[in-house]
Amino acid sequence: MKIPAIKKIELSEISKLQKIGRETFYETFAGDNSEENMKDYLDEKFAIGKLTTELSNPDSEFYFAHIDDQILGYLKVNFGEAQTELKDKEGLEIERIYVLQEFHGLKVGQLLYHKALQITKDADLKYIWLGVWEENLRAQNFYKKNGFVAFDKHIFVLGDQKQTDLLMKLTLK
Repeated sequence: MKIPAIKKIELSEISKLQKIGRETFYETFAGDNSEENMKDYLDEKFAIGKLTTELSNPDSEFYFAHIDDQILGYLKVNFGEAQTELKDKEGLEIERIYVLQEFHGLKVGQLLYHKALQITKDADLKYIWLGVWEENLRAQNFYKKNGFVAFDKHIFVLGDQKQTDLLMKLTLK
């Protein structure tokens, strides 16, 4: 298999972003959540209008991991006021790293993480942070392996269910 490339997502690729976003979120969480809650969340968070607003925000960036025309996964990072929680100009939030299940184990997530790390270093920021569901041990282990430590918790609402996310941080300087 070729090495995946990373490319910044353009507004003209919004339907591809919607497709990969819905598909990877569903693959990751459908087994642990009701069909109704999943549908409500996907319809709201991956609506074309919402994605267009996010993609048009100068403080958010999206990237595809791809091989030729096949999208394997994607990354969303937020700076400053676009961050969902801390809104600190010294930090970068990784809001999403998702990879299609068929490409798990091929280090696509690691490649996307390295892109986020490079963005953080290029912007001369002090740290990277993110939220990860307390039940998602695979993701927690991935971030721990990359040096992240838990520093707080917050509530993540999926449909009519409140879930707890661990907030994790990697300090760079």
